[in-house]
Amino acid sequence: MVNARVLPMGERAFLLETDSLAEVVAVHAALVSSRPHGVIDVVPAARTVLVRIDPSLLLPSAARSWAVAAAVGADGGTIGDGPLIELDIAYDGADLADTAELLGISTDELAGRHAAADWTVAFTGFAPGFGYLVSEDWPFDVPRLASPRTRVPAGAVGLAGRFSGAYPRETPGGWRLIGTTDATLFDPDAASPALLAPGARVRFRRREDAGRRETRRHAEGAPSPDGGSAESPQFSTGFEVVEPGLLSTLQDLGRAGAASLGVAGSGALDRAALRTANRLVGNAEPATCVEVTMGGLRAVAVRDLWFAVTGAWGPIRLAGREVDPYEAHAWPAGAELHLDWFAHGARAYLAVRGGLDGRAVLGSRSADLLAGLGPAALRPGEGVAVRSDASTPIPVAPPAPWGAPHDDEVTLELAPGPRADWFTAAAQAALFDAVWTVSNQADRIGARLDGPPLARSRTDELPSEGMVPGAIQVPPSGRPTILLADGPVTGGYPVIAVVTDASLDLVAQARPGTRIRFRHARRSA
Repeated sequence: MVNARVLPMGERAFLLETDSLAEVVAVHAALVSSRPHGVIDVVPAARTVLVRIDPSLLLPSAARSWAVAAAVGADGGTIGDGPLIELDIAYDGADLADTAELLGISTDELAGRHAAADWTVAFTGFAPGFGYLVSEDWPFDVPRLASPRTRVPAGAVGLAGRFSGAYPRETPGGWRLIGTTDATLFDPDAASPALLAPGARVRFRRREDAGRRETRRHAEGAPSPDGGSAESPQFSTGFEVVEPGLLSTLQDLGRAGAASLGVAGSGALDRAALRTANRLVGNAEPATCVEVTMGGLRAVAVRDLWFAVTGAWGPIRLAGREVDPYEAHAWPAGAELHLDWFAHGARAYLAVRGGLDGRAVLGSRSADLLAGLGPAALRPGEGVAVRSDASTPIPVAPPAPWGAPHDDEVTLELAPGPRADWFTAAAQAALFDAVWTVSNQADRIGARLDGPPLARSRTDELPSEGMVPGAIQVPPSGRPTILLADGPVTGGYPVIAVVTDASLDLVAQARPGTRIRFRHARRSA
């Protein structure tokens, strides 16, 4: 029996907070085994389990009742009853000697104790397939590096706090590196993408003692999970990119349900604009479009097409002639389409009748540039394939009135966050009283805001816990950041509040310099 406390994480998610990692494992197993329809994600972390729901399928009050009942019925928590994974490791990390000296032992003893320990994947986060490993055999608490590295190579094995972990791909990181492994830690085309999934048991085998190494690698050209080829598109090129502008990526409505593997949802930041663009050309609403950031895209049709542009506003020129947004237009073969730099808003959506094709990962063609999943950002000279998935005729008129995005000042609604009590009363008041400004540090991962520092009433370190798009994290500097679609699925900064789902599309169109005011959201069930 686990006495889990319910903490709000916006209006579409909540945390179950426990007293130990063993209880997290037990609660996570109980939730996964009994999850009702409407639960999107169940994400374990150091002391909490995040439950994310679709309120149109499951009332929040019903979800909380189910989760609490499942936690109470959990059996108390034995960490590690999953499959055994053996990872070959060479103890050649850049921090091996310094870490051993810090712990007061030799490098041989450090390597020996690390290899002798029975490890378990407690949870994942930070990056797809990055497992946080714990062991009752490991007595050390290892401080992170004072200054994180800007580049940690794929396969690096490190230590931080009571955890060990291996980096699935090259990323920044602050863990102390003690070794390397050649194992394929995350393969998006595999039936089970994360080698180190929560609950798996892990043993490290020193390279000189290991026999033949077996790593999972998806065969070149083999089918991806959605049935298509991982290497070549199924459909013919529709247009060719001349200039991609500041940033142009393929996006759909994202890859929900993979957060427990460390995979963010990604997808269009302005979902309403993507849906509208698709309806204008007769596509199903989730079809893949081009998300164009700040403008500058030039592309030439290879064959006759139809297109529509929604979202951010700026001049749109087809073969040198200006055309209107929010309207379907014929795009003849050989004609150049130019989305000039935007005057209002930050992101426009280019839909082409039939939908765009690209490498699907975990059921989505969205590009997640932070994690390196899905198609890469568009490049000059690249051909973009067009599918044949149009579902309805092109409508004779726009489906709804439209106008340029308001990007001078926007008001966003906030739902309660799980760690508001970590902040002073003055900070909680300032969140709603101040006028905030979107800084230049704004991208698909998150938007950092300039304004008064939000002072904490607690200064201790928060164990990593699940995050959602819209979560307002506040680091020690006191400057809040609104996490967006490519943001991390777990994080260690306290969340003071969460932008409501209805307000997230407004954040997508906020440019650096946009003023933001917050107000309390109306309470839901």
